[in-house]
Amino acid sequence: MEPQLSHSVIDGVATVVIHHPAKRNAMTAGMWRALPSLLDELTDDADVHALVLTGAGDTFCAGFDISTLRSSPDEATGLLVLAEEALAAFPKPTLAAVRGYCVGGGSQLAAACDLRFAEEGARFGVTPAKLGIVYPSSSTRRLVSLVGPAAAKYLLFSGELIDAERALRTGLVDEVLPAGELGKRVGEFTRLLATRSLLTQAAAKEFANGHVDRDAYWTEQARGSGDTAEGVAAFLDRREPRFTWRASG
Repeated sequence: MEPQLSHSVIDGVATVVIHHPAKRNAMTAGMWRALPSLLDELTDDADVHALVLTGAGDTFCAGFDISTLRSSPDEATGLLVLAEEALAAFPKPTLAAVRGYCVGGGSQLAAACDLRFAEEGARFGVTPAKLGIVYPSSSTRRLVSLVGPAAAKYLLFSGELIDAERALRTGLVDEVLPAGELGKRVGEFTRLLATRSLLTQAAAKEFANGHVDRDAYWTEQARGSGDTAEGVAAFLDRREPRFTWRASG
């Protein structure tokens, strides 16, 4: 199979899969270019309530295909940042499901997701110091917000790989699952997310990401959505709510 991003939508959850098994799912320039457009498509898809990013087989993503970096490192870094920022700005909940290696640009993609679930045995590394690359400021700030300044410096200064248990302790990962249980847990959790109010989730995501000047916008969205009335009615009727607010690009 040629290197590519594939996707499917089941039960309100879009799953985007990184396919490049010959190089541990390292992303080619074409794959980095394709990701923002794919995310735009899934933003506009009313059937999508949450997104899972994962890698084919037993590896998440080994970063950027180094052969591309050799020819034009500045262009490669630019493509990576554009894809990373598009993922961070995706208005619906996102979750990275990590098996095996999550290194370099792969770790940037995982960090740009809202949550990260990993399988035991996963390995994480932030490796620009091994290549003499200046890590982008936006990526550095995102890493610091997850793990704190000291842990971020450890990862950035050394380029060493850490295991899933250490990633969990530092806050880089939210849950670690035994071998064979990651897919089930991710499926159950994201299907749960798809039943919750996307209005609540989208507003919380903006506020958590530092957009603190949008209270008036979200108050107006809530007023016109009907989600609050539906949530209260469902609670009183002891039934599952049917929320209708949808994100747009």
